[in-house]
Amino acid sequence: MSAQIDPFVVTIDGPAGAGKSTVAKGLAKRLGYMFLDSGALYRAGAWAARRRGIAWSDGPMLGQLIHALDIRFDDSGGTGHIAVDGEDVSEEIRRPDISEGASQVSAFAEVRAGLLALQRRIGASGRVVAEGRDMGTVVFPGARAKFFLTAPIEERARRRTLELAASGRPQDFDAVLAEMRLRDQRDSTRAVAPLRRAENAIEIDTAGLSPEDVVARMAALVRERGG
Repeated sequence: MSAQIDPFVVTIDGPAGAGKSTVAKGLAKRLGYMFLDSGALYRAGAWAARRRGIAWSDGPMLGQLIHALDIRFDDSGGTGHIAVDGEDVSEEIRRPDISEGASQVSAFAEVRAGLLALQRRIGASGRVVAEGRDMGTVVFPGARAKFFLTAPIEERARRRTLELAASGRPQDFDAVLAEMRLRDQRDSTRAVAPLRRAENAIEIDTAGLSPEDVVARMAALVRERGG
């Protein structure tokens, strides 16, 4: 008889630039968990919509598209590859315009419903670190460890500017800051699954902390809870 899986989900939510992805990847590696990048799923949806000529403002059509797509998330080896209908889009979905599209399409209930089941299947498969905007409030409300990362918006914009420059896609700091303000406003005021801290989530201000410091603190708390 095979051993039963004991799912243990760790959720990490927070605004753009708070360090969620870096910390989530580091925590998953330290704990030996799978890393679920929910933002990549929404970016994949935005990418597919653009490829098919569907407007990011057309909720019903986006919903139909998401339900028809074959989205595969592969974290084997910590790579975090994502494929849409058999095509690896891991690099394409990281473009700034697709990130903006992801923020737009994620506001629609039809899109979120289409991706909810996929995320929960991944969460039920074992031990997972899930990063996003509503992981602890909507997708995994029963998660056994929840975190909410934050930082001043200027610090978050600075990080994003450096990240873009390092990837060969430099942008002006003021432009990045303006885009981040818009995304914060959209994410926190949308009607469906707005960005907010779960009541039982531990909030960590990452300003002045290294990713390693944050990962160490979170790992200790997860282990205290049996993870």
